Amino acid sequence: MKMSQTPERGSKMPTNFTVVKVEDVGDGSNTGAAAGESRPISLDNVFQEERDVDNSQEPESDESHKESTPFINSNNDEGRIYEGKNMALYEEEIDSTPMVASLLSKLANYTNLTQGVREHEEAEDGVRRVAVMVPQMGTFIGVYLPCMQNILGVILFLRLTWIVGTAGILESFAIVSMCCICTLLTAISMSAIATNGVVPAGGSYYMISRSLGPEFGGAVGLCFYLGTTFAGSLYILGTIEILLMYIVPTATVHKDNMRVYGTCCLLLMALVVFVGVKYVNKLALVFLSCVVLSIMATYAGAIKTLIEPPEFSVCLLGNRSLKNEIFPSCAKTEVVKNISVTTDLWKHFCDSEYSNATCDEFFTLNNLTEIPAIPGLLSGVIKDNLWSNYGPANMEIEKKDLPSQSPQIPSNDRNQYFVFSDIATYFTLLVGIYFPSVTGIMAGSNRSGDLRDAQRSIPIGTILAILTSSFLYMTFVVLFGACIEGVVLRDKFGFSVKKTPVIGVLAWPSPWVIVIGSFFSCCGAALQSLTGAPRLLQAIARDGIIPFLQVFGHGKRNGEPTWALLLTVGICEIGILIASLDEVAPILSMFFLMCYLFVNLACAVQTLLRTPNWRPRFKFYHWTLSFLGMSLCLSLMFICSWYYALIAIVIAGCIYKYIEYRGAVKEWGDGIRGLSLNAARYALIRLEEAPLHTKNWRPQVLVLCKLNADLEVKHPRLLSFTSQLKAGKGLTIVCSVLEGTYMTRKEDANLGETKMKVTMAAERTKGFSHVIVSSSLRDGFSILIQSAGLGGMKHNAVLMAWPAGWRQARDSLARRNFIETVRETTEANQALLVAKNIDHFPKNQERLKEGAIDVWWIVHDGGLLMLLPFLLMQHKVWRKCKMRIFTVAQLDDNSIQMKKDLQVFLYHLRLDAEVEVVEMHDSDISAFTYEKTLKMEQRSQMLKEMQLSRTEREREAQLIHDRNTASHSVTNEKAAGATPDRVHMTWTKDKLLNERNKHREGMAVKDMFNMKPNQSNVRRMHTAVKLNEVVVKKSKDSQLVLLNMPGPPKNKKGDENYMEFLEVLMEGLDRVLLVRGGGREVITIYS
Repeated sequence: MKMSQTPERGSKMPTNFTVVKVEDVGDGSNTGAAAGESRPISLDNVFQEERDVDNSQEPESDESHKESTPFINSNNDEGRIYEGKNMALYEEEIDSTPMVASLLSKLANYTNLTQGVREHEEAEDGVRRVAVMVPQMGTFIGVYLPCMQNILGVILFLRLTWIVGTAGILESFAIVSMCCICTLLTAISMSAIATNGVVPAGGSYYMISRSLGPEFGGAVGLCFYLGTTFAGSLYILGTIEILLMYIVPTATVHKDNMRVYGTCCLLLMALVVFVGVKYVNKLALVFLSCVVLSIMATYAGAIKTLIEPPEFSVCLLGNRSLKNEIFPSCAKTEVVKNISVTTDLWKHFCDSEYSNATCDEFFTLNNLTEIPAIPGLLSGVIKDNLWSNYGPANMEIEKKDLPSQSPQIPSNDRNQYFVFSDIATYFTLLVGIYFPSVTGIMAGSNRSGDLRDAQRSIPIGTILAILTSSFLYMTFVVLFGACIEGVVLRDKFGFSVKKTPVIGVLAWPSPWVIVIGSFFSCCGAALQSLTGAPRLLQAIARDGIIPFLQVFGHGKRNGEPTWALLLTVGICEIGILIASLDEVAPILSMFFLMCYLFVNLACAVQTLLRTPNWRPRFKFYHWTLSFLGMSLCLSLMFICSWYYALIAIVIAGCIYKYIEYRGAVKEWGDGIRGLSLNAARYALIRLEEAPLHTKNWRPQVLVLCKLNADLEVKHPRLLSFTSQLKAGKGLTIVCSVLEGTYMTRKEDANLGETKMKVTMAAERTKGFSHVIVSSSLRDGFSILIQSAGLGGMKHNAVLMAWPAGWRQARDSLARRNFIETVRETTEANQALLVAKNIDHFPKNQERLKEGAIDVWWIVHDGGLLMLLPFLLMQHKVWRKCKMRIFTVAQLDDNSIQMKKDLQVFLYHLRLDAEVEVVEMHDSDISAFTYEKTLKMEQRSQMLKEMQLSRTEREREAQLIHDRNTASHSVTNEKAAGATPDRVHMTWTKDKLLNERNKHREGMAVKDMFNMKPNQSNVRRMHTAVKLNEVVVKKSKDSQLVLLNMPGPPKNKKGDENYMEFLEVLMEGLDRVLLVRGGGREVITIYS
């Protein structure tokens, strides 16, 4: 049956498909279907059958399917029986690759609830509700209104008029524009991330952490948590300010009213949140209604000024604004019953109520003026409010165009009756105070599970909310500047208008609409902050990326984050103890700006990387917009407060490093990992462009390890020495080879690689590990030497252990493998380091107190011998050792001049070392050398004869078997009376050699004792013996001896002798490192 669906707007994926049921035609039980017939069935039936099967299984835990599979809500398919024969071709892969019908059923059944809302309410009621289809929310209810409620709040009602009066209309417009553009760009980036797949519970934290990785996610998640917590402090301080300033101004219990009442309010709200989230959710509509009514009342008041301005007036003494809540009339005297009497204002500025009293000089010199507080839209006051009026703290608020005479001797006795600015004002301060009024754009993404179509609703609702709130703020800036007198705008608390909020003076029909509306709005916002912050912390704790936060992942039986709530209350109390809304606002701004910065960064990184999984439904984004938003966020951080910005960055950086070193390892497919891959690719390509300069050369080591029977590293000290040599710098590849085939030993290779990584971690070796399977060890090591590394990041040195048991081995395999490795590294122009007695080398925990690292510089092979001790002495194990360089002088050499030249050379190399020239004159070959060479050759000859005799014995056994078989057949023929044919024996070359070898076997031992050593071998042995005597004499007590490693003979017949020469050269020494250069200079005297 052909089924088609109308594609969504902007969707490019085809949605026409056919579901065909394939009938089983083999057993004849289904009589209703003809053989080979297939008929379409309903898609609903397929989904229903899969649901029935799924419902019979145990559900998985939430943790198991979040990150383990690429599909949502993937259940375990093990145990499902596929009895049909139609898909028998795929039956062995059913567990790893589910059928399409099963996958579609799981996608159709996916549900996602917002964390800690619906389940908590059910648990609190104690009633398990019947699963019914709850009508999900659309764009307006689910995204637009929550964002508007979070954006419009305390700053609008308590500080926006003051910001307009202080900064002026133009600069206020700039402040609002910057902040709104910042949030709009962030919303565009957030929309792209939110529509790139399903966003589970966790909202913004989930988006950032899954896009930038656990380190960035944890750091930004905690910053967002701290921002949300301090937002609770801000709203509580706003609530208390409204309560004490405008509702109950006489409620004074202590000089720290804000702290006392704020703490009490915090505890009360925490109790409400602890009792149940459902009460907060049910009051959300009431709080939103208060905000809407307050905004409507403000617009109504502004329109009413066109008809009839409000009756509020301001009293000015000279050009200074007075607090008129303490006197009823703005006059020095008034006429009562035709008698001129002094007013209450006179009594405040004079020492008596009589007209001849001594008054304040400023009061005497200046007249009182009463002007309307709200002149109205048509008054032209907008011209006076265009420009800024910044000033220091405790400065009188003045109307500049009124005349005023200042006294010669200023008096501070009566200053309490004037309106003063409580803090110093400047542009950047106002930016920090205003920015919290545009936060709250994440409210829609936090409710993604309750939305009917989250990928459509989140972008539209969030961006519309930002555009609407931006329009409201900008129109309010213009309306306030056009309607309200400047001295009133700069009066932060409304002292000049009888202690009424300035926005309330403008509102219609009564200021109490603003007072009550803003009070409940602040209460609701504080409750929502105290509700959301603990759940955000709980989500971070349950992710397990920050170990010390795991306790906050627990809570009540119904999942309520009790411990997280306690921590939130404690942090919120810190903000309340600051007791100033203007000082808490910049702190809040820092953490939100940090969060928004990383949202933009996440979108930009994903867009530039073009990862295959980056396919947002929201198409109206670009990486340049994300970078612009990120730059704007960073700029606003330092504009608001440079020291708060640095503190926030340091906090985020500390959390990042803590998670990096101590946090759990998480693989979330984040963009930072993709960025690392791209950066690595770019770097590798750049390395290929030009050859490496000598100044940049450092050993990039390929470590050839052997694994024991338990697949563990046989010589762990080889890895310790690597880490001491490298100190975490450069490339280290630790490899090993297993004999066999990959099909049979794949599990062993994986297990060996795992154990190798464990050993590397224990020995603090930073690098890569790899175990391969090859038909022989020789081929495996050859492959590694040729192909390990990638591009320009390849090894240039090979480190291996000396095969100590090569003499005792029954066969020559170990010897041949070692020599072939030496030949291949030489052919590949790679350095070779061979460590003798590697198990005697120091551990990383050891500290060598004294001693020397001796370098025996026999031949020059690029300077590697001198570079290696310098690198070793950078590590704390070898740091206290000194470096000694020995070189050998022949008979014709001037040893004194050689020493001077070597000292000058080391000086130019910037190496500190003691220099000694050892003289080795030509001497007669000793009997000991002659005898040692003879024994070596006799041993080699014996091994050859043993190998030859073994081969001949095998051939002889086969020949006897063939003869017995032939004679047996001839006997049978004679017994049968058959006439034998004449046999003609033909001699072949192989038969002739076999007969000769038979006669030579008896002579082999006799010839061995009569043989004379080869003169070339005698000379080589003489060199090894003499050089060993000198080295042992000078360096027997050294911590490490570095020797030039002679190359293997070009003729492979002398391989066994080569190993003997090296043994003699190292005899009597404990720790030896044989070094063979890679054919290039690795150290230079030039800068």
